[in-house]
Amino acid sequence: MERQQPQSCKEIFWRFSWLALQGFGGVFPVAQKELVEKHRWLTKEEFVEDWAVAQVMPGPNVVNLGLIVGNRYFGLKGGLAALLGLLLFPLCLVLVLIFFYSSISNNPYVIGALKGMAAVAAGLIAGTSLKLASTFKKHPLKRPLCWLIVALCFIGVTYFKLSLVYALLIFGSSAMFLTYRKLDS
Repeated sequence: MERQQPQSCKEIFWRFSWLALQGFGGVFPVAQKELVEKHRWLTKEEFVEDWAVAQVMPGPNVVNLGLIVGNRYFGLKGGLAALLGLLLFPLCLVLVLIFFYSSISNNPYVIGALKGMAAVAAGLIAGTSLKLASTFKKHPLKRPLCWLIVALCFIGVTYFKLSLVYALLIFGSSAMFLTYRKLDS
């Protein structure tokens, strides 16, 4: 698959606006589909690496990712175009929805629908994560060790209620150390 690149800051603005409007409640799967599969601005490996950086930086992951991608192609102007695209229309939409939600927030159908969407969001994130696991083929640690780290992190967070900060510190630093050692040898 040949990598493409955006033609202008205007294109970055509109693509990230569309991405943000599709990704209410969970933009990770949408970002992967738009940036890797549809527009091919990033390879799977680049997306995984950039998403990892975006997660450890303070602030919303997708905003950090937008700044990284926009900056990669057009410097500060590209980063700001992505940021504005991610925030402008969703902010306007949320402000409008606030007025309507207060009148229907106690409706049992609305409550049920929102609870059902949580399951859908979890499924989308899990599916996208499995799709991106194919990048383990090219990872210096190879598949078995990568899957072991994934499993240990999953067990730590779900069964031992390990905070995400500690999970990042323990498993992230371990993975970085092991990868560094592998690349150094």
